[in-house]
Amino acid sequence: MTAPHGQDTHWSRVEESGTVTGMRLMLAIDRWLGEWAFRLLLIPAAAYFWLRRPLARRASREYRHRLQHTFPQLRLGPLATLRHFICFGMTMLDKVRALHGRIDGERVHLPDRATLREAIESGRGGLILVSHLGNHEICQALSRQRPDLRLSLLMHTRHAQRFNALLASADRGERVEVIEVSEITPETAQRLRERIDEGGFVVIAADREPISGDQRARSFDFLGAPAPFPEGAFRLALLLRCPLYLLLCARNGRGYSVHFEALGDSRGVARAARETWLATHMAAFVRRLETYCGRYPLQWFNFYPFWKSPAHGSDRGQR
Repeated sequence: MTAPHGQDTHWSRVEESGTVTGMRLMLAIDRWLGEWAFRLLLIPAAAYFWLRRPLARRASREYRHRLQHTFPQLRLGPLATLRHFICFGMTMLDKVRALHGRIDGERVHLPDRATLREAIESGRGGLILVSHLGNHEICQALSRQRPDLRLSLLMHTRHAQRFNALLASADRGERVEVIEVSEITPETAQRLRERIDEGGFVVIAADREPISGDQRARSFDFLGAPAPFPEGAFRLALLLRCPLYLLLCARNGRGYSVHFEALGDSRGVARAARETWLATHMAAFVRRLETYCGRYPLQWFNFYPFWKSPAHGSDRGQR
């Protein structure tokens, strides 16, 4: 969970809540007493943060209103924002479980298995777009099952040092490397190119506005109102000239559903057509994200003011 820092509500400068000791205690409860005990204690913990974090609470409430406006058939109820916080707590548990190899493979369902198999076995590599819907760390467990699945994860980790401390001992495997996204250099770009050339995949989140002011965002209609989405992931796809995919994993009852879709391909895109390609594929990503929000309504975790005009960039590509 996150808490506001002063008046600055940009997601990368919002502080995390809780302590490592408290988090470790909850994880120990899960390990020794089971998930039922973790769920039971998670309710008062989530209620505490729900009461103490007005910024996150308001963001959750706004998301619920926009979700119900877009999908009127949803019946989320008056306690939806509290349930949203509880779902987030369960996702944190799932992250730790996944990165420590404690997710039962039989609980992970992959309806798009053929698409993933073709992407891996083609040898072309690609750029995989993820979001803050669900828990893509569970998908990293696939690298243990597929020795030929090699991943480079671009992540912004500096705002979550406490939670990262819990993951320090996690074995991501030699086929998974993590790159701090705020420190991309020409050398880093070259490494990503090498990863693609060897048939591997670069993973990047595409649903949060840029960290720095020199990066651009575009406004798209998302759940009924304009919201800023970063161009960076899509410009990276054009730079790497590779296939583009969407990946997400969401809790589905007692199991997990992994969705892997082909979004496009930037190979062969002429310079004059790049802006059109970028706008088209950004819009496609936003539409798919909106669809999955309707399918898994309380599993999109952006607890900050999301619907606001982008501070940088243009409104091109708005739909």
